[in-house]
Amino acid sequence: MDKLFGDLKGFFKVRRVKDTNRVIVVDNFIFRLHYRITIVILIAFSIAVTGRQYVGDPIDCISKDDIPNELLDTYCWITTTFSVEDAWKKEVGKEVPYPGIQKYTKGEKRIYHAYYQWVCFVLFLQALLFYVPRYLWKNTEHNKIENLVMEFGSPIECAENNPKTKLLVYYLKENMSYHTFYGSMFVLAELLNFINVLGQIYLMDTFLGGEFTTYGTEVLSFTEWDYSLRYDPMIKVFPRMTKCTFHRYGSSGDVQKHDAMCLIPINILNEKIYIFLWFWFIILTVLSALQLAYRTAIIILPKIRFYILRAKNQKIDPHELDVVLRRCDRNDYFVLNLLSKNMTPCNFKILIHELALTLTDEKRV
Repeated sequence: MDKLFGDLKGFFKVRRVKDTNRVIVVDNFIFRLHYRITIVILIAFSIAVTGRQYVGDPIDCISKDDIPNELLDTYCWITTTFSVEDAWKKEVGKEVPYPGIQKYTKGEKRIYHAYYQWVCFVLFLQALLFYVPRYLWKNTEHNKIENLVMEFGSPIECAENNPKTKLLVYYLKENMSYHTFYGSMFVLAELLNFINVLGQIYLMDTFLGGEFTTYGTEVLSFTEWDYSLRYDPMIKVFPRMTKCTFHRYGSSGDVQKHDAMCLIPINILNEKIYIFLWFWFIILTVLSALQLAYRTAIIILPKIRFYILRAKNQKIDPHELDVVLRRCDRNDYFVLNLLSKNMTPCNFKILIHELALTLTDEKRV
């Protein structure tokens, strides 16, 4: 387990340029929350559940009959256990031995529990889905910014009349209005992040029988533990004690029914996992929505682009920056913004200065 969790450290590695060891940034913090932090969380939870489920003892069933315990445990695990809905709010110790556990009578509604066998697989599937937008953007970006930045990320490489600055200025001038696919794919990836996290909430709600969307609010409202009722919403979604019915032939050849009570220790872990995921996904949804609102403002309000780049580098001449941005569309600005994240302020100031001069001279001609 230590080795498995240790391997997750690779997800936190940042992309660095060979030989210079500089970090290349081609996205934003909220984007990284999706493909880096969330994936690590989901895979870590999947590993924890897998270890507890397939290495530990996920279920223990007891019965007064002569059925071997190992056989009963295996049978109840691979089939389904159940709770009786009418027994959820009865008094523990007097009416029922545990919430949801009572003698079943014909006509009562049973709630079957089989999802816990699939938790580790669903968590891993969710991790894969969170990586899809990152995969699309990574294949679109294809080291473009790294190749454009060259050595301009180094503080000691800051000088005017640098031939490589001329090359970068030439590229930006000649490719203005040709970054549509590049910029649009990043916007699409951000939109997919938002759609994905909403879809994940719906997926988990379906997986847990419609209980996930209200799971967090019900847990928050459960402020006073009543040990006589123990009507804890976490226990309802992830019962720690359930029932199982085992059928076999008796000595006379008739079918005999044997009731068993099953303790499911793995649900103690599952309930903590899903309450954390409820809060995490809500936070991620809100942040992703704010990021989309920010991206929309940048697209429809060009003046915001000026203030963003000006705030990142106060050394830039406002007039020169205005000259450059007037010729750039939203996708050209996106490239400039990524360059500003990866270049030193001195080098980016020189770039804007040279680009403004080039565009001004071109306009005069």
